[in-house]
Amino acid sequence: MLAFWLDHVRRRWRGYLILCAALLLALLPVQPSSEPGAHLQDVQQRDFINVHTRNTPTTYYEGRQGPTGFEYELMRRFADYLGVSLSLNDDHNTSEVLGAVRREGDMGAAALPLEPGREGVIFSRPIMPLQPLLVYRRGLPPPDSLDDLQGLEIGTLSGSGTDTVMRELQAEHPTLSWKESDELEVTSLLSRVASGKLDAAVVFEHQFRLNRLFFPDVEDGFRLGKPLSLAWAFPAGQGLGLVREANRFLADMQDNGLLQRLETRYFGRDNYLEYVGARTFIAHAQERLPDYAQLFRQSARDTGFDWKLLAAVGYQESHWDPEATSPTGVRGLMMLTLPTASDLGVENRLDPAQSIEGGARYLRSLEQRLPESITGDDRLYMALAAYNVGLGHLYDARDITRQRGGDPDAWVDVRRSLPLLQESRWHEQTRHGYARGGEPVIYVRNIRRYHEILAYVDRSQEQFQPLNARLPEEASREMFDVIPPST
Repeated sequence: MLAFWLDHVRRRWRGYLILCAALLLALLPVQPSSEPGAHLQDVQQRDFINVHTRNTPTTYYEGRQGPTGFEYELMRRFADYLGVSLSLNDDHNTSEVLGAVRREGDMGAAALPLEPGREGVIFSRPIMPLQPLLVYRRGLPPPDSLDDLQGLEIGTLSGSGTDTVMRELQAEHPTLSWKESDELEVTSLLSRVASGKLDAAVVFEHQFRLNRLFFPDVEDGFRLGKPLSLAWAFPAGQGLGLVREANRFLADMQDNGLLQRLETRYFGRDNYLEYVGARTFIAHAQERLPDYAQLFRQSARDTGFDWKLLAAVGYQESHWDPEATSPTGVRGLMMLTLPTASDLGVENRLDPAQSIEGGARYLRSLEQRLPESITGDDRLYMALAAYNVGLGHLYDARDITRQRGGDPDAWVDVRRSLPLLQESRWHEQTRHGYARGGEPVIYVRNIRRYHEILAYVDRSQEQFQPLNARLPEEASREMFDVIPPST
């Protein structure tokens, strides 16, 4: 009996010890697996990949048709390549992304420079070059070399790679000094240059190319140092399977030309004439648009359009001049013809309120008269083209598009056919005859660009207004760490 009791006690204590050991192991931190494919298998088993990124025009942002951005396009394609869903965390600034990758993420894609010595992360193969560029406020003497930077207030972003380049240059030019911040993004840095809070900034060339239309008072100066490379970051110590798949994916993108096409799509547009035009547009937006913005907003509420789109139409038509008159008798801020104004009940075409209200209703009536088969942005762009060239000529261009094997409901195809209305062999076959068909193509392109700039400025004001409200003028300097000369 005693032996049975002792055996029972021993078995119960052994059970308690096993339970305590199991609880202790559960509380201990889990060590990452060093198995080559462990990280990849984990991603595939849970059926999603978690990516740390930043909310910027060059990485990821919400566009008119949903998420977009150069690195977002790559992330989405990589997730599809793996056969998993994409989960994004964009609540980071530049300096926070790598820390988040080390702690919890599957990867980081946030305009990260490839720096092999970074502790705790592994980088992918290079994706695209990152060329540092000195930009400066228009009106200052154009700097051509590092010697010209003496006495200038220069800013850059911590952890972006441009700060590393500046330190390398300082080793050769000890008098070089600048400020850097880990709380700003490129757009806010360029905004400070444009407003005079900084004289110059160091950003990457592709970032400036993408943003220069919105900062016409900022000029490009000269390139600094050697190019870096953009890459993705992965946590070290979790195997190389996911990194290897990323490298295979990026190599495929490079080989089939998709990577180059994405680069061109997002960063290849750098038309200087458009840049100069944007400078004039923004000047007019500051000087003239405030007088009519409320009228555009009211007409937008009445017709369902974005007020910034209506404002863009008004600028394209008259540069927001309520007394504008064309040689053919088209008049007013929205440049209505006399018959159109009469049909709309507009008594005075030179009255800004009547002109804007009438122009908005006219654009909506054109849009409503289009075939139901035309949808989305195609419908808007064709309505804009009809505002310029007339609905009849637009229908003629759709007929030509159909004859040429294109899609008459797609703006990308119709815009190729519109200029053919200037050629006799084509317009002789149409119902409405000759038209200066190249003009509506340029017309729609310009309005899209003006709308894009207004939307960007509007978004930027909403995005940075809370930050500016928290930071009075004297506090803005505290966002920068001053890097003094090394001498």
